[in-house]
Amino acid sequence: MLLKRLGLTEGETRVYLALLSLGSSTTGAIVKNARVHTSKVYEILDRLIDKGIVSSIRQGKKQVFTANPPHSILSYLDSREDEIRDLKLSAQAFIGRIEEHARQYPTQATVFFGTKGLRTATEKMYAKMERGDTLYYLGIPAFQPESQHIYWQREHMRRSALGIKVKLLFNKGTDPEVLKNRNSYKGSQARYMPADIETPALFCVYKDVALIMLQSPDMVSVEIVNTHIARSFLAYFEEFWKRSERFDAKKP
Repeated sequence: MLLKRLGLTEGETRVYLALLSLGSSTTGAIVKNARVHTSKVYEILDRLIDKGIVSSIRQGKKQVFTANPPHSILSYLDSREDEIRDLKLSAQAFIGRIEEHARQYPTQATVFFGTKGLRTATEKMYAKMERGDTLYYLGIPAFQPESQHIYWQREHMRRSALGIKVKLLFNKGTDPEVLKNRNSYKGSQARYMPADIETPALFCVYKDVALIMLQSPDMVSVEIVNTHIARSFLAYFEEFWKRSERFDAKKP
C-alpha cells in the first residue's frame, strides 16, 4: 500500500484510513474501526499529528480527531524530503570525518616468511625512516642464529650511516659481547630487559608500524601499519626502557 511506502506503520495506516471514513471522531470509534488496541491509539494519533496528516481539537471534555485532507500527504512528503536532505548532509559530513580518520590512521597487516621476507620488511622500514628517527626493539631473544648476528651488524652500519637512531632491549641471558657490539655503533643504545622474560619473538616499533619478528626455528615477520597499535607497543617499550639500566661492559 502507498501509505506504508510513504513511511506510515500498519497501525498509522489503519487509523488514518479509519478517520477518512469516519470524519471527526473520538478514540472509541477509531479503535473499533481501525482495529487497534486502546492502549496504542493515542500514541499512533500523536505520530500522525506530528506528520501533519491528522489534527485534533477539544470539544468539551472530549478530544476529537480529524484526518486532514489527502493533499496533506504531499506536505508530509515535502517535510520528509527536507529531513532526508538534512540527514544526507549530516551523513556526508560524518563519512568525510571517517574517511579522513582512515587516511590518518590506516590499518594494514602483512606477513613475511623466511630470510627474504625479513629483508623485505627491513627495506620497507628504511624507505619510511628519516634521518633523526628512532627504531625501538623490545624483547630481543638471547639466542639468534649466527647468520642473523652478521646480518644485524651489517644493518647497524647502514642505519648509522643514514643517521637513524636505535634503542634495543635484549632478554637477559644474551651474551654481553652482543650488547657491547650493538653499543659500538653510532646512535645505538642497547640494554638488558629489566625483567626475566623469555620471548622468542621480538618487537620493533617505528613511525606508525609495529613489526613482530620470529627468527627461529622458523623465520616469520608480521608488519602491522596502524598508528594506535604502534603507539601501544611504544608505550610498553618506554616503560621497560625507563626501568632498565645502562649497559656496563665491565660488569660480570
